[in-house]
Amino acid sequence: MPEYPQIFRLRQSFERPRVAEVAAEVDVRLAQLSLGEKIWPGHSVAITAGSRGIANLPAIVKAIVDHLRKLGARPFIVPAMGSHAGGTADGQRKLIEEYGVTEEYCGCPIRSSMDTVVVCQAREGFPVHFDRFAAEADHVVVCGRVKPHTSFAGDVESGLLKMMLIGLGKHHGAKIYHRAIMDYSFAQIIRSVAREVLSRCRIVAGVAIVENSYDETALIAAVRPEEFESREKELLVLAKRWLPRLPFDSADLLLIDELGKDVSGTGMDTNVVGRKFGYHEPGPTEKPAIRYIAVRGLTAKTHGNATGLGLAEFCRSRVLRERDVNVTRINSCTGGDVCAAMTPLDYETDHEILDAVLPLIGLTEPRDAKLLWIRNTLQVAELACSAAYLAEARRRPDLEILSSPSPLPWDAAGNLPDRVTDWL
Repeated sequence: MPEYPQIFRLRQSFERPRVAEVAAEVDVRLAQLSLGEKIWPGHSVAITAGSRGIANLPAIVKAIVDHLRKLGARPFIVPAMGSHAGGTADGQRKLIEEYGVTEEYCGCPIRSSMDTVVVCQAREGFPVHFDRFAAEADHVVVCGRVKPHTSFAGDVESGLLKMMLIGLGKHHGAKIYHRAIMDYSFAQIIRSVAREVLSRCRIVAGVAIVENSYDETALIAAVRPEEFESREKELLVLAKRWLPRLPFDSADLLLIDELGKDVSGTGMDTNVVGRKFGYHEPGPTEKPAIRYIAVRGLTAKTHGNATGLGLAEFCRSRVLRERDVNVTRINSCTGGDVCAAMTPLDYETDHEILDAVLPLIGLTEPRDAKLLWIRNTLQVAELACSAAYLAEARRRPDLEILSSPSPLPWDAAGNLPDRVTDWL
């Protein structure tokens, strides 16, 4: 049996811009667009709500609704999330309701359907799909978070354009767009589809959200349709700057308490764990360089969708029992990433995982292993680290050591606490 590393608690310091009054900020930003010049009393307006666990999402959507109601409009909400929630209308409605985006709270109807209309053929020769309810509205407000994509790199990645592409394209659109990306590129297809949607689908405004490293709302921007691309480029620079990061450039083992679609499109953010450009190893210039990843559980809000599990080498066996195989496969295949649904080596206990991993880290003695333990890739401000990092942590002004190294907190069954935050 290997000798296990000792661990200590650590807190990172990140830049922390925050929006103090989210609803008021939404109203102020939308007012700058003078939407009353286009939206007249009685006009219907569709507002998108996606599948990610965006901070303050209910308050942001409600503030959009309230602003439109002041103009005399008739707003409603459409779930915009491609194939997520099993690719069903009822599943997608329930998902946003679990986030708090409900008819009662927001004060307007939710209209969920997987039906789309084909608005045209893209230049590349495939149909452009658009949510049927949104297509029937007089106007559409696209609301979404701008952040680095988990698979594609460019000056536009995940944000308002992608919401028009995948979110409002629903399952039909998501399938054909991901196929097209394989023949062309993400950059070409996202711009091609966005160009058609913006010119044909009565997009009246965008509400772009950028979050900080603490999973908080850092910035809200109201954007005119003709400025979607240029503004998104600017916001992506900030999103990358404020992205949460692990504190060290390498690790032998990263323990992740929970994987889920509410955390990231790939369950864990590949930008955080260093797996954006390859499975089971970092790209040539990627940091951090993580040798092995072990997933310990799924979030409740992912509803069994374990897309991204294939990024990990190890997992607790309970993850496979919690996984909805069909939902996971639908989402991974729709996204053209079948590896994301593949199964790591599974073990019943954390003890067994460490016993399997520690002999695989080369000549490093198990007690000296570099181990990081986080709740999920959105919440890395506080984490647990093995004693191998202690000397570096003492030299770093951006790191605060919260405890002395101590043995791993095993229970009688050989497991760690379900969440590192329970130990922290």
